[in-house]
Amino acid sequence: MSMAGLSKPRLDRMHQVLSGYVERNEMPGLVALVGHHDDVHVEALGTMSVGHPAPMKRDTIFRIASITKPIVAVAAMILVEECKLRLDESIEAWLPELANRRVLKSISSQLDETVPALRVITVRDLLTYRMGFGSVMAMPDTYPIQKLIREYRIGGDGPPRPSQAPGTEEWLQKLGSLPWMAQPGERWMYHVSADVLGVLIARASGQSLGRFMRERIFDPLGMKDAAFHVPSEKIDRLPACYSFNRQTNTLDLYDDAANSAWRPEPPFESGGGGLVSTIDDYFAFSRMMLNKGQHGREQVLSRAAVELMTSDQLTPAQRTGSEIFLGAYGSWGFGMAVDIQRNEIFQTPGRFGWTGGLGTTAYTDPAERLIGILFTQRMMDSPEPPKVFTDFWTLAYGAME
Repeated sequence: MSMAGLSKPRLDRMHQVLSGYVERNEMPGLVALVGHHDDVHVEALGTMSVGHPAPMKRDTIFRIASITKPIVAVAAMILVEECKLRLDESIEAWLPELANRRVLKSISSQLDETVPALRVITVRDLLTYRMGFGSVMAMPDTYPIQKLIREYRIGGDGPPRPSQAPGTEEWLQKLGSLPWMAQPGERWMYHVSADVLGVLIARASGQSLGRFMRERIFDPLGMKDAAFHVPSEKIDRLPACYSFNRQTNTLDLYDDAANSAWRPEPPFESGGGGLVSTIDDYFAFSRMMLNKGQHGREQVLSRAAVELMTSDQLTPAQRTGSEIFLGAYGSWGFGMAVDIQRNEIFQTPGRFGWTGGLGTTAYTDPAERLIGILFTQRMMDSPEPPKVFTDFWTLAYGAME
């Protein structure tokens, strides 16, 4: 019995709509992938940078930003399955820098206006982004805590520059010197939990985060270009990265290949957003998740672990205030978003994945056996998905037979 695949006329429509973004100079190029059952379609459109003819290719290496987060969550769950970490145990044995937390009385409090944390931070808190510290969704310097987040380069308050990050030990010590913004377990807060999770993985495994993921995820899945930096022999496959200038309605260069912040090995391997990858590398990861942890003869994770990771882990109270990230119909599993109600053509309960602020999106729909991945080199302008993302997802779901 043959499985349903993808509609050729509908894929032609996808090509036409996505090509329009390049033709209108909204971005130099992009790579898109849709997989439905055994049918896989890839589009590589446009060029690697503005004003240069080098074509975008299927093996282009992108800065994937926050879609690093699901991969790091898988790395943590590998250690949970080996009983080296336990979901509801304190992280303090591995990360004593984060013991004895103080919590701001309110987000607007001065940094010495605190109360003691009511309990310790657990591994589950990191996976569900409920540790009590994260991105502040307000204009810079609205609240006192934002000044030190910026000065200490904690992250989560703007686009990353990996080569300029503090070293791991310095980063963790500075984070540990700050008060939390919420009680552990109280509510979802974006990003910083994933970076702490990466440090926890390194300490619990006795390896760097990059080496652990190379041995336990990338090599078994054949993800040969996934890494925390781009070595010199591959740098010609790294496209330029741009932000959109609203004043001039043009693209401003953020990072180019020649002087890229992703070229040297970073001082801090960011579990929240540091990886680079090709679209086929990320497809291999997504297919493993769709297949409940299995890749060929490799069982990277158990079926039970994948099902736990991709199920809703937040109460309505815990996700209150996070609508700018999760929307009204989304929630969070372990390291990734989970759709909980159908509100769009492409938004189906159980669909899981995430987006990256440097222009990437990747979701997997187990009910439809659908994987979609779109890599661009244009930064997101806000936490809300750009039109190219929503158009891609509408077209991907429309192409299913």
